[in-house]
Amino acid sequence: MRLLLSKKTLLSKALLQYGLAAFVGWIFGEILLALLVVSVFQLAWQYKHIFLLDKWLWRDRKLTPPAGDGSWQQIFDGIYFQQRRERRKRKELRTLVRRFRDGAEALPEAVVVLSEDWSIIWCNKLAQILMGLRWPSDEGQRIDNLIRSPEFHQYLKEQRFQQPLEVLSPTSSNLVLECKMMPYGKAQFLLIVRDISQLKQLEQIRKDFVANVSHELRTPLTVLQGYLEMMDADCQPPPAIWPKAHTVMLEQTRRMDSLVQQLLTLSRIEAAARVQFELEVDVPAMLHLIEHEAETLNREKQHQLHFNIDDSLKVTGVSEELRSAFSNLVTNAIKYTPANGIIHISWQREHQKALFTVTDNGEGIAANHVKRLTERFYRVDQARARHTGGTGLGLAIVKHVLSRHNSQLMIFSEPGEGSTFSFALPPELVLNMQSTKRLSKPN
Repeated sequence: MRLLLSKKTLLSKALLQYGLAAFVGWIFGEILLALLVVSVFQLAWQYKHIFLLDKWLWRDRKLTPPAGDGSWQQIFDGIYFQQRRERRKRKELRTLVRRFRDGAEALPEAVVVLSEDWSIIWCNKLAQILMGLRWPSDEGQRIDNLIRSPEFHQYLKEQRFQQPLEVLSPTSSNLVLECKMMPYGKAQFLLIVRDISQLKQLEQIRKDFVANVSHELRTPLTVLQGYLEMMDADCQPPPAIWPKAHTVMLEQTRRMDSLVQQLLTLSRIEAAARVQFELEVDVPAMLHLIEHEAETLNREKQHQLHFNIDDSLKVTGVSEELRSAFSNLVTNAIKYTPANGIIHISWQREHQKALFTVTDNGEGIAANHVKRLTERFYRVDQARARHTGGTGLGLAIVKHVLSRHNSQLMIFSEPGEGSTFSFALPPELVLNMQSTKRLSKPN
């Protein structure tokens, strides 16, 4: 246990030293000189330890205290003890801060710690990405000076933080951010920001899907209802009207049936389990069958259809889904290419992959439409889609089928230059001749 200094102890030592000096001086008849010598000795001793203390605190890099005499050693040890305690507290504090920052960095949201005057105290990396903040150069800056959004400024001014605020990201107009503000600590606030762009997009797709399904079903139902209202239960329609009415009602019924079937197909593909890649699919035989169907569909348009099929190129996957993808791409090329066009359909091996390509010399598609073609019910030309009887689900089905077979649809098109739709099945799905024989061998 360390001994504590006391005024009584120090005073006793001083009186003892000066008493002895006075006694020796009295013996030699020089009391004042003896007291002066003791005072100079005390002053030199004190200054020596003051210089040791100053050197240890400001110039030496050693943590251990210097060797002192008497009461100064207790002072050195006391300072050393306090330093050790402060270092231990700083280490614990750094550990807590590091844990907080690691936790904040692991969050899927952007986090900004603000003072009560909206100055930035700290932010994580995601905040720098989503909000364009820079750390540590933006430390101490007011966040309303960095995020120049009138809605955000009003949000801070009114301080109605019960409801989140939606603003566009300062780094990209395509990102929608949701901001939440909450009290944090003493006179501080925590701003939590997350990217809700995908949620907004999915919500818009859902609304468009419901609206489009309603529209697609309402049109044929309205036609059927109109003709049925013309026909009373007790009398037959005029002979002149019946042939046209029968034809139109049959067409609209088939249109509804096609729409429902494609919706069911799309729903089944989305909900299906993982693809069983060990099942062989005879794509050449499938494409030859689609070729015959395409010739029947092509009687009105009179296109030049050129099929280039590698009869030895087979794959593994789900036969019905792949047939739907092949058929939709070929059918779309025939429907949407103006009459007397040229269409090339190819199924060839390319760098260990199986490449399917449909190329036409039609009107082409503008770049702003290409990226949305695989959305449900999206059409470049609504009038042309009604004329061809399309439902707007074909390419959405193709997209999901290819995604389940580890592939994706590639679309290259220029207005007036035609279009190319293609996809490549990966090497792990492509069968060589030996694999084909092994899979086709009966058990």
